[in-house]
This record gives sequence, C-alpha cells and structure tokens, in this order.
Amino acid sequence: MNRRERVIEAVTFHETDYVPYTVGLTWQAHQKIAEYLKDGFNDFMANVGNHITSASYGVMNEIKPEYFQDEFGVVWNRTGVDKDIGVIDNLMITEPEKGIYKFPEIPYDLIRKDCEQVLANKEDMFTTAALGFSLFERAWTLTGMENLLAYMLTESDFVHWLMREITDYNLKVIEVYMEYDFDCMHFGDDWGQQKGLIMGPVMWRKFIKPYLAEMYGFAKKHGKFVSQHSCGDITEIFPDLVDIGLNIYQTFQPEIYDIKAVKAQYDKKLSFWGGISTQRLLPFETPEKVVEISREILKIMSRNGGYIAAPTHAIPGDVPPENIVALIEFFKNQK
Repeated sequence: MNRRERVIEAVTFHETDYVPYTVGLTWQAHQKIAEYLKDGFNDFMANVGNHITSASYGVMNEIKPEYFQDEFGVVWNRTGVDKDIGVIDNLMITEPEKGIYKFPEIPYDLIRKDCEQVLANKEDMFTTAALGFSLFERAWTLTGMENLLAYMLTESDFVHWLMREITDYNLKVIEVYMEYDFDCMHFGDDWGQQKGLIMGPVMWRKFIKPYLAEMYGFAKKHGKFVSQHSCGDITEIFPDLVDIGLNIYQTFQPEIYDIKAVKAQYDKKLSFWGGISTQRLLPFETPEKVVEISREILKIMSRNGGYIAAPTHAIPGDVPPENIVALIEFFKNQK
C-alpha cells in the first residue's frame, strides 16, 4: 500500500496498515529545527514521509519591508509576531455597496504552473488542490472582520452580493484545478472560535452554506474528495457539512472537541485530519509525553479508518525542536 492508497483507504473508512500522516512547519519552526539538526536537517526533512502534497497558488508582493500585497490588493503587515500570514493593513471595501470592488484577473498561468510542478513531484502521495481564504475569510479581509459581521445583520443584500462574487471567482479557479488529476479539493476558511462559531450558526447557514455547497458540488461532480479547513469549534455545523458533501474536516483540535464523542458520532460519516495539539501539547510537553498522547489519539481516531494524523496547524515557532523530531519519528515508526 503506497501513501496515496493509504489516505484513500482511511478517508473511505477502512483501517490501514498504519495511520497516514502529514506534518507542516511555519517559517519560524523550520528555522528552529534547521538550527537544531544542523547538517542532518536536509536528510531529516527529505524523509519525513508526508502522505499529502498540495497545490496552492498565491500572490504576495513585498511593497516595503515586511509588508506584502496580495492579488486582491490587501496589504499584510508581518512586522509583528506572525511572520507567516500577518494582519491586514488596509480595507479594500469601505462601504457596503454592491459593485464597489472589482475583483482581480485570475492568474491562470500561475495556477497551472503550480499544478504542474506539484503533480510532477508528487511521487506516491495523495494530492490536493487548495483554495485558501475561500469565502468568509476572503470577505472579511476585504471589508474588515467587525464590518462584515455587522453587515450580516444590517446589510444582507450586500453580503450576499459579496459572497456571490467571491464564489464566482472561486469557481473559475476550481475549474482550472479540475483540469488536473488531483485527488481532493481542499478549502480553507476559518469559522470557529475557541467556543462556537464567529458568526454563529444562523448567519453561517444564511451567508456561507449555500455558496459552500455550490463549490463542494462542483468538485464532487468531477469525482474529487472534498476537505475543509476551519480552526476553532464548529460542532454546530458538522451535520450541515456532511449534508453538503464534505469528506474530510481539518483541523481537529483536541483542546476544543471531545474527540471520543465526535469520533463516535461521525464514525463512517466524516473523516478527520489533525488531532495533535499545537496549542497545548507540542509547545509545553516533553518529547516522551508528545509521543504518549499522540499514540493515544491515533488509537482513538483511526478506529474504522476516517483519520489522517497531523498537528492541528503548521507547527509554530514556540514548539521545541525536540518535540517536532519526536512527533515525526513517532509517525514514521508506527509500523
């Protein structure tokens, strides 16, 4: 069984010879582990054994030191602690008026080049085409978070217009991805807080679910698995996501969810990707404890398949390199 086959078996609810896994590093964690491993770093990283590879285009032009502008005109300030994403520094939409913002041209050549490069180097991995900031996040980066949440209550027509525009843009991007032999269409869009949804389930169902269902449906029509990233607690809408065709939920935070209860409730209905806490486990525990708790999580989550093991986010810079190495070695040596 190769890595792609192992992921497909898992997400179609079959137990595998060992649990498929993937590990991502933030820039800060990458630097830290490179310093820790020194000459052994390149060999170690070349043999991590990740089961998933992803195409994910993006335009980020540095307009001044540590300020980056994306293709939508949004400027990202990375002068603070967060060097990977940053915080928005401008608003592209300052009033809730339909037509006030013109979406950019889609960078078709960039998308195709990225797809071809990823697929040429995929080896035996499961492949995803990823669309980040796919709806709610794209909207609030253009309007500001507080403004968008207020508009959901006071400017319903404008919010629907904006979500329609974003969806139409995304469908054109997804159409390009569907030209290629990817296994899965992956959407990124954070909806959750530590407890509950940012906008609440009523507003999620009104302004996000119908457009999300359209994008999921387009990918499913082309025979792709669908996976969804959202940080935080989205328990209230798991049934909705299953209903519109979601196959894989990522990321699955054990400090938020009762993993035994959720696994039991959605057994053979929804697969989970994540589960190894970057909030409480990896930054603070010993390498031995990291392995002990990770082993228990894999045991719970992999019953009847339906699980891809991973840290709940790209590993941040506050995680000791010893813990990163311990987790990866544990994943590699499950057999």
